[in-house]
Order: sequence, then C-alpha cells, then structure tokens
Amino acid sequence: MSRRLQRGERIVIATHNPGKLHEIAAMLVPFGLTATSAGELGLPEPDETAPDFAGNARIKALAATTASGLPALADDSGFCAAALGGAPGIYSARWAGPGKDFAPAMERVNREIGANPDRRCWFIAALCLAWPDGHMETFLGRIDGTAAWPPRGTQGFGYDPIFVPNGASQTFGEIEHVAKEAISHRARAFTQLQAACLPEIITHG
Repeated sequence: MSRRLQRGERIVIATHNPGKLHEIAAMLVPFGLTATSAGELGLPEPDETAPDFAGNARIKALAATTASGLPALADDSGFCAAALGGAPGIYSARWAGPGKDFAPAMERVNREIGANPDRRCWFIAALCLAWPDGHMETFLGRIDGTAAWPPRGTQGFGYDPIFVPNGASQTFGEIEHVAKEAISHRARAFTQLQAACLPEIITHG
C-alpha cells in the first residue's frame, strides 16, 4: 500500500547532481515539502551496483534515508541508444568521467553509432521515495526520440543537447526548462509519484 508524505515534511533529495537537484526541487515546490540535498547534508554517494535504473534509485534513496533519518527521494536516469544496445544506459554518468564532462560522452555516443541509420534513443528515469523504516516506492518514466548531431542548445544538462523528443524539432538542450519539465522522463515518473505519495496541492483564490 502506498504511503503519503505530509505537507511541511522535510525530505532529502538524494543527488549530488546540481541539474537533477534543481529539476526535482522545482517539482516539489507546490506540495509544501522542505527539500534539502544529500550534498548539502554531506552524505556520501553510495556505489550504484544494481543492473538497472530502478535498483540504483533504491540504493541511493535507502542510503540517504538511513544516513539522514528523513524520507529521501532518489533519481537514477540515463540516456539509451538503440544502435548501442541501450548503452550508455545506467553508465550514462560514468561515460562523462569523474569530471562529469558530457561533451566527450556525447561525442562517444555519436562516434559509436557511426553510420548506423538507427538513431532512435530514449531517456529513462526511476524515482524512488524511501522512509527510514525501509519502506520504498519506485516509479519509472520514459521518453523516446532521436539522437542529433552536432549537439544543440545550452539548456538542460547531461545528454540533453543531442536528444530530440519524438514530435519535436528542438533538442532538450534548446527547449526551455518549463517545457522540458512538462514532458521529460523525470516528469512522467514524477506524475506517478505525485499520485501515489505526495500531499494534495493547496490552491488559493
């Protein structure tokens, strides 16, 4: 059975990625939750040893809730290319190296796709909300598109400049934040999380 957070509760966003932190924190604003990040609390980053996005999100959420004593929301997401058998997938951040420089990671994607005409790709996001007693809820979102080259746009982060969602002409790097956040893989997972676990939105007027 799903468990809901209450308005005014403090939760940890279990990420050290500034882009993800900004995107997730913005999504939480209407629900009256006070969010802090794992980075702000000085929590270590756990080893992501699961074979899939959902498993890694659970590892991060469980580590953050255990260390902080607060409910924790973790995201694990990545870019997947059909021509590469779904790679980089769960290794999306690792392809960017320790400095998290995604320019060479995007170059590697394009180089390895090469002359393959199959440019299909997708983003997947897994969101896991965990409580200190070990209860966890996990939700998956996906958006499909094509891999563009060269990269376009300075909005977003990660692989956004080479991802053109189906039905669009701009990359996630060109689309304004608000428009991206309305359709993204993370937004689709968040919609499920909202329905199951978040407080009701209080509207005024």
